[in-house]
Amino acid sequence: MSTSTQTHQQTDPASNQLGNSSDCSPSGPMTDLLEQDVGEGLSEKKSVEKVLAGAELAPAQSLWTTEASGSVQLRIDELCPEQPITVHQMFTNSVQKYGKLTALATKRGNEWEKVTFSEYYHLSRMAAKSFLKLGLERFHSVAILGFNSAEWFIAAVGTVFAGGIMTGIYTTNSPDACLFVANDSRANVIVVENQKQLDKILQVRDTLPHLKAIVQYSGSLKEKMPNLYSWEEFMGLGLEISDQELDEVISNQKANQCCVLIYTSGTTGSPKAVMLSHDNITWTAHHASKAGDIQSAEVRQEYLVSYLPLSHIAAQIYDLWTGIQWGEQVFFAQPDALKGSLVDTLREVNPTAHMGVPRVWEKIMEKIKEGISQCGYMKRKLVTWAMSVSLEANQRLTKDEEKSFLFTLADSLVLQKLRAELGFSSCVKFFSGAAPIGKETLQFFLGLNIRLYEAYGMSESSGPHFMSGPNVFRFSSCGKVVPGCRYKLVNIDADGIGEVCFWGRNVFMGFLNLEHKTKEALDEDGWLHSGDLGKVDEDGFLYITGRIKELIITAGGENVPPLPIEDAVKQELPIISNAMLIGDKRKFLSILLTLKCTINPETTEPTDILSLEAVEYCQRLGSRATKVSDIIGGKDKLVYQSIEEGIAKVNSKATSNAQRIQKWTILGKDFSIVGGELGPTMKLRRPVVLQKYHSEIQSFYRE
Repeated sequence: MSTSTQTHQQTDPASNQLGNSSDCSPSGPMTDLLEQDVGEGLSEKKSVEKVLAGAELAPAQSLWTTEASGSVQLRIDELCPEQPITVHQMFTNSVQKYGKLTALATKRGNEWEKVTFSEYYHLSRMAAKSFLKLGLERFHSVAILGFNSAEWFIAAVGTVFAGGIMTGIYTTNSPDACLFVANDSRANVIVVENQKQLDKILQVRDTLPHLKAIVQYSGSLKEKMPNLYSWEEFMGLGLEISDQELDEVISNQKANQCCVLIYTSGTTGSPKAVMLSHDNITWTAHHASKAGDIQSAEVRQEYLVSYLPLSHIAAQIYDLWTGIQWGEQVFFAQPDALKGSLVDTLREVNPTAHMGVPRVWEKIMEKIKEGISQCGYMKRKLVTWAMSVSLEANQRLTKDEEKSFLFTLADSLVLQKLRAELGFSSCVKFFSGAAPIGKETLQFFLGLNIRLYEAYGMSESSGPHFMSGPNVFRFSSCGKVVPGCRYKLVNIDADGIGEVCFWGRNVFMGFLNLEHKTKEALDEDGWLHSGDLGKVDEDGFLYITGRIKELIITAGGENVPPLPIEDAVKQELPIISNAMLIGDKRKFLSILLTLKCTINPETTEPTDILSLEAVEYCQRLGSRATKVSDIIGGKDKLVYQSIEEGIAKVNSKATSNAQRIQKWTILGKDFSIVGGELGPTMKLRRPVVLQKYHSEIQSFYRE
């Protein structure tokens, strides 16, 4: 697609709607480039040509590739024609500006152990040399399996410096899931946190042909094994590698080559490796963060607490890469952060910005509600009053206009103290990402005078493509497109809702070794199709309304493909006719089940009579049930126990805790075309089921 057709602001609403942010400054207006004068347009075109001419890029014929060693054409255009840089160039730029400032802080005992940016850079070079000594090959990966730490960051940056590809593995992954990622990414080295994670790799290491070494960064090695190193041993391995040798490896890296893999699950359930280039990382770290009003340390150093999984793009771009870009001080939470210690760390650190997935914000909300309920009558009434005043004031105002005297009183008397108890006394930016967040949660925090700024994007867009922030906020919106990026809505319906598509320097290189999947995600013109449905208001604010894909995104931000789990349940339990997984925006997964029964031949409606297969299943259990009504409501304990055991078996094969079924129920009637749950081709109509069985689903999630 030519530049001119990409940048216009409006098209026929019956077909496509396009938008862009044409000013690279965070406060830049949404402008129509076609209305700018010709002279300015020619100047911008020359600027782009100059950037392209001066950029040291690897030869590339396409916007995408599926090879780890491949290179891509960058989407450099007049919106933001900055010179593309590598991760190493970004880091050296930051060291020059922030070298003496603290970059990383780790609590050991009662003391915070701090590392400056200069030390951080030096340690990353040491790690890079050690990786080279261990035989890390160009475009092979180092997989990192562990909780957030300074060692995680140093290993990640060191991998990129050494010419490898950094790959995170979720700590909740099973050994088989770890095997898949390590094998698919051709991992030469796996860095693990502790014995628990090491044990997973030891179970599968003999089936990893590219694996050369394992490094454990926390705790002492329980047993000495060949090619297994403690962190201290590892960091000393590369001492004989010269600076010149490492610099030669670094100088051969180009901004349009891959340096990071983010693994995400597709609707089929098989993980896909999202290939991100140096330019994806460095450009996004610069622009997305400025859209959220993150400050440079030259103005004011941001403090943040790192605790969300770094294998997820949201935490990685926010904690790791943006931290380097803007000179942030990153404090590492304790591994049990999400089990209760996070608030203690927040109180101690007093971050200036904080990001959480919806489930984290929900947990904080639940904790506050519990605390309020335990207060005395007068205090409870005072807090309730203050929160109602704050909610009303925040909902009434769309900008930072002067608030009422009553609101100021409520905030100073009550709400400031509440925020301080949470560790948010210095926090001015609160972000929510990785999954949609409920309106109830948003409203609750507005009652605390906390605006949760939503970000929207994908692993395939290097994280956020739309951002909210102090200067760009509208309730329940994902904000506006990141400056320098474009969006368009396609196949727009009568309500103005269409599929959200992305264009920008943040759009990924392709899926590793998956050409078909890459072509599904990127259209012929290079636009990334999200599979999400959205609507944009007259001011350019995006609202996500639904999903084309059936992928479930839990409140914790985990992507869960429902079909494999549903199929596993039906395979394990032959009495089950239909199974539908629930869990989108929810705390955990639950499932609706129906039993196999006979069909009324005249109406094609399911009857109350169990099918022969179902009756035989019951008989094998010692049950005498012959009807659905004999079983539902817990009447038949033998059948219920059997289903419980079957689901437990399915859960035992789950790739992570988030993919385990926590609750289930048997419905009184099977799904059917007549009932509306099935379409003409017998395909499950999920929205109909969600609406029809709303009360049953709600019962899963009541406290």
